[in-house]
Amino acid sequence: MSRTAPELRPYRPTDSAWLADVCVRTGLGGEDATGHYDDPEVLPAIFASPYAALEPSLVFVADDGERVIGYVLGTADSAGFFDRFRREWLPTVADRFPAPDGPVEGPDAAMRELLHHAGRMHVPAFDECHPAHLHIDLLPEGQGRGLGRALMETYLDALRERGVPGVHLGVNPENTRARAFYDRLGFTSLTAPGASPGAVHLGMRL
Repeated sequence: MSRTAPELRPYRPTDSAWLADVCVRTGLGGEDATGHYDDPEVLPAIFASPYAALEPSLVFVADDGERVIGYVLGTADSAGFFDRFRREWLPTVADRFPAPDGPVEGPDAAMRELLHHAGRMHVPAFDECHPAHLHIDLLPEGQGRGLGRALMETYLDALRERGVPGVHLGVNPENTRARAFYDRLGFTSLTAPGASPGAVHLGMRL
């Protein structure tokens, strides 16, 4: 592992494979999801790669000099993003990850179902005050070094420059470490009609 102090920088197209790798290796409640899915690449097809394709100016990475070890990414306009996801992104990955034919059983089928209905992640009630959303992931070697906070501050500053009034995110209820991180940053609980019953949504006004 490189001893170089990680650099926080904007995303480059050459980072795409690293983004996917980080997404998979943190995709099971913060742990490595590689063995949990038959084809774990479905995770970045939902949670990482479409942001790099559709809104690359809001993707920032932590680069240790050898590779990307973490990222923050998202959109300033959740409604617009999920519309573009359906129209522009989904056709590029639908053949590799087809929608389940029949009952949704198993983790791979659940993710493919989510891919084909990603708009279900959108909570319209958040749009007025918290229209932006984000995802952040760091490999273990990037954790505990202040990189998470630095990435978040970089992303939030980019939203403020665009005049975005607020941002929201979803967190796995079992990921107590992530929840504590967001609490320290000043995120607070959000509730709204249309939110998934088991999901935990947090928001911050900018």
